[in-house]
Formats: sequence, structure tokens, C-alpha cells
Amino acid sequence: MTDKILGNNQVNVYGEVVSEFTFSHGVYGEGFYILQLSVKRLSKVYDTIPLMISERLIDVSKDYRGRYLEASGQFRSYNRHEENRNRLVLSVFVRDLHIDETEQECEKPNYIFLDGFLCKPPVYRKTPLGREIADLLMAVNRPYGKSDYIPCICWGRNARYADGFTVGEHIQLWGRIQSREYQKQIGEDQYETRVAYEISVSKLECVEESGEITAASEITEEDLSEEIPDVTGEI
Repeated sequence: MTDKILGNNQVNVYGEVVSEFTFSHGVYGEGFYILQLSVKRLSKVYDTIPLMISERLIDVSKDYRGRYLEASGQFRSYNRHEENRNRLVLSVFVRDLHIDETEQECEKPNYIFLDGFLCKPPVYRKTPLGREIADLLMAVNRPYGKSDYIPCICWGRNARYADGFTVGEHIQLWGRIQSREYQKQIGEDQYETRVAYEISVSKLECVEESGEITAASEITEEDLSEEIPDVTGEI
């Protein structure tokens, strides 16, 4: 059962390390640290992806900036309480990694597969240029009765297809993790730059309880590379 649950949330990323380790939290004497990874898109735009790494996987006292790292694991979420509200915090929980001194070819530099359930109605809209977008929030189960809540964004045909989904629907999707900056108002005339993370969906399928795939939609990597990078709004 655990292997099946772990298989419903699969991530592989490869890129340049652009930060030192910062302590996140400890669990039963095991320390976990955040490391920022810069991952290049086909469009030459870079996504900065946070990795959650155990001190038992790598020497967290060293500075790896400028080196290249490949990591595999799951995309995890937790709620952090701040400003009288909960904020969804996302990172890649790393289960395996390796370090390269120089950049190497990687088959899946930014890949994610999710198998979960829609937990909010889709939000469909169009940009001023007419580009169709649909926002989804997926609940993906993990061991011990917990779930990760992961925001996803669909484009074009995928957006039109996703607009017909209902809450509780079983969905499988493939794509990549992307980051984007936005301005958060924290006072009357005060704004703070923050980073939101979401899954840019390249393919998604609707699954019946029998396991049968009833419908699917897919767009190409070239379509994804043409995404509008400055979509505003907080996840």
C-alpha cells in the first residue's frame, strides 16, 4: 500500500544549486533543510524550486552553489499560519539525489506525475490576450492518512477540458513544477514580493473508480514553453 501511495506523487528535477542550506525543522532527531534549485525551461526561463532535504542524505554544512543537482521524490505541502490565515507552503521532499560538478544532460529535468482528487471547483478564465487558463487544486494522498494539496494550472485545450471537472473527481496529470513572483499587500502602502509554486500541466486524464481512463487531454512541451509568465494572483 505504501509503495502505491508513493507512486501517486513522483518528481524528478535537475538544475543549478543557487542557495545554501537553511534549517526547516527536525523530526525525532533528524534535521531537514531547504535548498533552492534553479531549473531551466525550454523557453530559457528559469524556475527556482525549493527542495526539502534530510541531513542524512547530504552534508548540509557544505556550500554547493554553482554545482548541479538531480533530485527525485514527492511534491509536498503544509499549512503555515501567518497574518491570521493559513498559507500553503510547497517543496520537493527529496528521497534520492546526486551532485554534478558541471551541467550534464538529464532526461527529465523537471517532471512530475500526480494521481489524486479534485478538492475545489476548477477556476476557468481567459487572459487579456485570449489565452485559456484553468486553476485546479489537487489532493494527493500520502502514507499515514495525510494528503498534499497541490495547485495546478492548465492551458488551452487542457483548460477547456478541466473546466468540466467536478469536486471529488479522480484525476491523473503530468507536467512540471513552475515558480512565479507576485506582489502581496502587507500594509496600506506596503507590498512584499513572494513566490508561488504550481504544476504546469501538459497532460491530464479523468479516471473512473474501476481504473478505466474515460477521457484525456494533452498539449505539447512547445505549447507549454509559450505560456504567459506573468499571470497574477495568489495561490
